[in-house]
Amino acid sequence: MSQNRRRPDATRTARTAGARSPAERLAPGRAPSRPRGLDAREPSRVVSGFVHVISGVLTIALVGMLIIGGTAFVIFNQYESPGPLTEVRTVIIPKGEGRIAIAERLEREGIITNRWTFVGGHLLQGFVSHRKNSELKAGEYQIKEHASMRDVIDTLSEGKSILYKTTLPEGLTSGQIVERLRADPNLTGEIAMIPEEGTLLPDTYYYSKGASRQEIIDRMQGEMQKALSALWETRDPDLPIRSEKELVTFASIVEKETGRADERERVAGVFYNRLRKGMRLQSDPTIIYGIVGTQGVLGRGITRADIDAKSPYNTYQINGLPPGPICNPGKSSLEAGLKPAKTNELYFVADGTGGHAFSETLKDHNSAVQKWRAVEKQAREKLSSDANSNAAPIPPSAGDAPAPAVAPVKGSKTAKASSSGHSNASDAGSQADASPDDDASDTEPRASGGVPLPVRKPKKP
Repeated sequence: MSQNRRRPDATRTARTAGARSPAERLAPGRAPSRPRGLDAREPSRVVSGFVHVISGVLTIALVGMLIIGGTAFVIFNQYESPGPLTEVRTVIIPKGEGRIAIAERLEREGIITNRWTFVGGHLLQGFVSHRKNSELKAGEYQIKEHASMRDVIDTLSEGKSILYKTTLPEGLTSGQIVERLRADPNLTGEIAMIPEEGTLLPDTYYYSKGASRQEIIDRMQGEMQKALSALWETRDPDLPIRSEKELVTFASIVEKETGRADERERVAGVFYNRLRKGMRLQSDPTIIYGIVGTQGVLGRGITRADIDAKSPYNTYQINGLPPGPICNPGKSSLEAGLKPAKTNELYFVADGTGGHAFSETLKDHNSAVQKWRAVEKQAREKLSSDANSNAAPIPPSAGDAPAPAVAPVKGSKTAKASSSGHSNASDAGSQADASPDDDASDTEPRASGGVPLPVRKPKKP
């Protein structure tokens, strides 16, 4: 019986034990326990240190970028600002000077205000613009007033220097060209050796102050080779020349025989006709070159002894062309050598007007020679009259009073005299004609076949 009493109490206790009040039900419960096998881990010290390092580096980089950006802004702002120059000034940058030395020179001459700003700006400009060639170049530059640093850098890096020019006319020998270049005070350096005759193309060449003399020579040689290569492809296969060197040799004789552009093809035609007929060229300039070589100027008239002298360049004594050019011909004479006039003429002689009288027959040639001698006689009488009146004689020019020059004509006792120089080559110099030596024979020099040589009026120096 006592047992029966205890059961209801136990049952009631079990029922009431699971019951929860409303307040207990609203209260949060305990979190579930950690699953088995997963132990609690603390954060790694290595990872934490790496994060701190990366954060520091990024901070430093950001600060550095701000500093560089600010510096670049200041520098480029100064670049755009007007410079201190109040008037145009010329500055010479010598070869071999580096960036800092150039900046010091510009600051010293008052063109820029700060050398380091200039150097830094140049480096940044080259980096930002990615220029292939931002190097500052040597030369002579004209800087405008209030030019900014950017303007100065652009001028020096683009090589916008003041250009000088040297004009080397047709008909000069290589030695004469070298002497002209050596006398040019705006060029520098030495020329290693006198170039081979006929390898330089006469023209006007531009250069910056301080350029090398050898550089001009190299450019002239390059231009001659380019001109020859292009012209040789247009040659007529029927012409009696077989190589580029023969063309230059032939053109050099044409160049020295006439200074008139409208006569070059005609003179070339005469010489080709003589070559085809086996006649000697009998060109006075070849005699002079055989005597003085690349010096170019004889300084006196040609004598009978000069005409009779044995020389590989004396076309009175040899058949065909001399062994090489006697000057540096221009492109027009080279073209005339490839495109001669179609003519039957074999002779030409000065006509007193600066040109020549061309003839096909010996009879017509002798008549032209007599006319030339009359002009020559008048010139001598005028000079003699001026000398007697104590007036200084005026050297004859190619267009009015011709220099004395006499052609050997059948039956004449007058020796053939000097050749002409190119009209625009002052150093070439025409040689005054001389009277024959006292012991000169009555027999005049003849071309092959008993034909007297053609004669020319000396060209103006």
